[in-house]
Amino acid sequence: MRLGVLTGGGDCPGLNAVIRAIVRTSAERYDSSVVGFRDGWRGLLEDRRTPLENNDHNDRLLTKGGTMLGTARTHPDRLRAGLGRIREVMEDNGVDVLIPIGGEGTLTAASWLADEGIPVVGVPKTIDNDIDRTDTTFGFDTAVTIATEAIDRLHSTAESHQRVMLVEVMGRHAGWIALHAGMASGAHSILIPESPFEVDRLCSEIKSRFQRGHHSYICVVAEGAKPDPEGMTLRVGGIDEFGHERFTGVAHQLGAEIEKRINKEVRTTVLGHVQRGGTPTPFDRVLATRFGINAAIAAHEHRHGMMVSLQGQSIGLVPLAEAITRLRTVPAERYREADFRASPEPSRAGAPVRSEVLNGV
Repeated sequence: MRLGVLTGGGDCPGLNAVIRAIVRTSAERYDSSVVGFRDGWRGLLEDRRTPLENNDHNDRLLTKGGTMLGTARTHPDRLRAGLGRIREVMEDNGVDVLIPIGGEGTLTAASWLADEGIPVVGVPKTIDNDIDRTDTTFGFDTAVTIATEAIDRLHSTAESHQRVMLVEVMGRHAGWIALHAGMASGAHSILIPESPFEVDRLCSEIKSRFQRGHHSYICVVAEGAKPDPEGMTLRVGGIDEFGHERFTGVAHQLGAEIEKRINKEVRTTVLGHVQRGGTPTPFDRVLATRFGINAAIAAHEHRHGMMVSLQGQSIGLVPLAEAITRLRTVPAERYREADFRASPEPSRAGAPVRSEVLNGV
């Protein structure tokens, strides 16, 4: 058997560990070969292939960030129009099963290919941790670790200058990085996409903290966080060619509002792509390796149309079609849990989440 591998969407710590595990498992357990396609779906459509060998170079991939295959975004229309070309390229390369590694867009494309009869096994990848039907995804732990270390460092400079610090982290539609990094670093408030935040309430909390004699205030803001429209309006960035919202910098705009309303000096730090660069944490290396091993096994066992997922401590398989039905977002009870002053409320499925997490004292 021969497997084909590609990485789609944004890069992510742990991608190389997945590739390494697929190659090793295929070679040593099944005596199978693996071919990689460069730059995601584009490389598959253009037949830009590279053999992936089980050698010393492959072993050294475990600690390297990014993806050795490169990655790129391809418009869904081009992919749909290229179905015949995909079949042709797979046949020319003797590829029996395709293993796409990626986030929501990549897995949606993989599910569509499975529906069209292409043998596919998906591997979830997103530092935002927003893929459904898996407890976590590799890259998330690395992103949280980097963000936490950065916020830890900002505490001392914020206290020295008696400043308000806003730290913007990744999280387009889900606030997992903000929630975990904020809790781990002892941030005083956390703003996430799942809950519109109230600017006046945040300003009141900041003023109250300084009036109690504290010397700093740190707020972690997910890039997709949005204010209550009655409090402030963010600049509109429009939609890109792939249908994604262009963000205009919520933390910078919020910082200007805070300074204007309470006359307090605010500094904003946008961590951006530093969160997904560099060496993956040991947790992400292990999870990525387990995903790669089990993806290779599923491919050889003809478990097509499935996605590998972490379920408790075990790696299982779930249908791709189920994994892409919705995003995995922060539940209301997890958000309230971070607020030490919040009264416990019964969990209600589908209940709206309000901006109540202002957890620092």
